[in-house]
Amino acid sequence: MKVASVAEVKARLSSYLKASAAGPVVVTRNGKAVAVLLGVEDDEELERLLLAHSRKLRAILDAAERRIDEGAGMGHEEFWRQVETANRAREETESGKKSRPKRRT
Repeated sequence: MKVASVAEVKARLSSYLKASAAGPVVVTRNGKAVAVLLGVEDDEELERLLLAHSRKLRAILDAAERRIDEGAGMGHEEFWRQVETANRAREETESGKKSRPKRRT
């Protein structure tokens, strides 16, 4: 793991980006860590990284966990039953749109 000041990173960004492929680069300001450069290999890794640090997703998951703890959750089988029902409804709606002839005015 490398550690570099904001000024160093600013002056040699390309080399620090290259170094981030091998491991995190900690960026400091006045000796305190303020950021980390992380290399990513593909879009999936980037998506996982962004979701892991998403405050909005964390709030959704925390709220869901509270509802489950309060007994307001849904069982596994009921969840999948609702997913299947929603999928069938969506497929019926989509197939209905495709088969309807367009009206002329």
